Amino acid sequence: MDVYIVIPCHNEATLISQTLDSLVVQTMLPKKIVVVNDHSTDNSEEVISAFAKAYSFITLVNSNAEAQHLPGSKVIQAFQKGLETLDDHYDIICKFDADLIFPPNYLETIISHFKQNPKAGMVGGFCYIKKQEQWVLENLTNKDHIRGALKAYRKDCFKQINGLKAAMGWDTIDELQSKYHGWHIITDEKLAVKHLKPTGNTYTKAAKYKQGQAFYGMRYGFILTAIASLKLAFRKRKIGFFFDYMSGYFRAKRYKQPYLVTKEEGIFIRKLRWQGIISKITP
Repeated sequence: MDVYIVIPCHNEATLISQTLDSLVVQTMLPKKIVVVNDHSTDNSEEVISAFAKAYSFITLVNSNAEAQHLPGSKVIQAFQKGLETLDDHYDIICKFDADLIFPPNYLETIISHFKQNPKAGMVGGFCYIKKQEQWVLENLTNKDHIRGALKAYRKDCFKQINGLKAAMGWDTIDELQSKYHGWHIITDEKLAVKHLKPTGNTYTKAAKYKQGQAFYGMRYGFILTAIASLKLAFRKRKIGFFFDYMSGYFRAKRYKQPYLVTKEEGIFIRKLRWQGIISKITP
C-alpha cells in the first residue's frame, strides 16, 4: 500500500529533523512526504530543504498565510496546502505533526492493520511525553481515539468524510464521521510515538474558547457539552478550562456559528456519545 504523508511545520526547526530522521528509516518507507513550512520565522525551511535534497520522496512546500496560529484551523489549512500538491495515487494518507519520533516499524504496522481489516478507516498509535527522564503516555483522551498528531486514513474513508475540517475539534469530527459511515477506528498500544512538545503548551485563551465552539459545531447540545468540558478540564487538571469551554459554546450558539456536521451526523454523534457515557456508569 502506498503511503503519503503531509507534515505541517511552524517554527519546529529543532524538532522536525528528529521527525524526518525517524521516517526515513522506517522498515516500510512512505511513497511521498510533503512538509509544509507554515509561516515559520526560524530556520525550519533550511532544515526541511536539506532533507528534501537528500531524499527524493521528501518535498518542501512554503505557506505564507497569516501568522496567527490557533489549534485546529491553521494546521489543517497547512495540511490542505500540502495535500493539494499530491496526486491521487495513494492508499493511505497521513497527517503527522512536526514534533514526533516514530518507532521504525510504525508505517509497516499501520499498513498491516489496514490490510487485515478492510473496514479499518483510520489507524494510529499513542503519544508519549517525557517526564522525569521517562516516557509516559500523554493521557488526554480515551485509548480508542487517535490523536491529531498522528492520523492515518484509508483513502476511501478520507474521501467519504470529505477530508479534514479546518476547525478545532477536527480530530474528533473525523472519527465520528468515519463511524457514521461504518468505518472502524483502530489504535495500537504497541506503537509508542515520542511527542517532543506536549499538547497545549502554546494554547492561548482564545484557543481554549474554541474547544467549546467545536462542541457546538459537532451538535453536542448543552448537556453533552457540559459533560465533555468537565471531563477535559479534569484531565488537564485545570477546572478553569471548563468555564472557558462553556463560554465558547454559548458564544457559538449566540452568534449562530455554522455547524461542522450534518443534522443526521449530529443525531448519530449524540447517540454514540450517550451510549459511551451510559456504558461507563452501568455495571
